[in-house]
Order: sequence, then C-alpha cells, then structure tokens
Amino acid sequence: MKMFMFKLSCLIALMFVSVLFGMQKANDGIHNMRGYEDPAYKSALTVGETADGELQAAILGEDVSSHDLEGKKDQLEKMQVYNFFSSLGKGLSEGTRSLTEKGINYISELIQEK
Repeated sequence: MKMFMFKLSCLIALMFVSVLFGMQKANDGIHNMRGYEDPAYKSALTVGETADGELQAAILGEDVSSHDLEGKKDQLEKMQVYNFFSSLGKGLSEGTRSLTEKGINYISELIQEK
C-alpha cells in the first residue's frame, strides 16, 4: 500500500509539473506570436487635431471626414434594404412578448379569483 501511494504521489507531482511546463510554453508562444513593438507599424485608427481645432480621423491611412460618414448614412437610408432575418426576429420577439404577457395575465387572474 505504501508503494502504491508513493507511485501515485510521484505520478501526481509529475503531472503537476507537466501542466506548469505546458502553461509556460504556451505563454512563451503567445509572446513570440505577438511580435515586437515596432514604431514603423501604424495604428489602424488615428485621431488628431488640426491647427484649426477640428478633429481629423484616419482609418488605415485614409482620411475620413464627417461628411463622408453622413453621405454613407444617407445612402443606406435611401436603399431601404429589407432584412428577412431582422423582420423574422422582430416578429418572433413580439410573439414571445405577447404570449408571455397573456400567460402572466391568466395566472394573475387565477390567483385573484381565489
């Protein structure tokens, strides 16, 4: 029995050390995959202020103005695209809400009658 317990404790200790070693290797791999800090890499989104005090934004090096965003918004509103899944979800949620409301009203009427 003593030998069994000794072997079991050695096996548990070996597994524990193996898990710790694996976690350390995974951590090193994540750091290696991430790369290094290079000032030549540009940020995906840069926001700056011009001399006039206006905000200027650039996405992936291309300047973006509020006029561009407003134009895209107007274009999307004009398209009025029908989204089947959106309307299906709205109908499903409305049906569920209605069914739940009726069920709660029915149960509350039963409770009030007693």
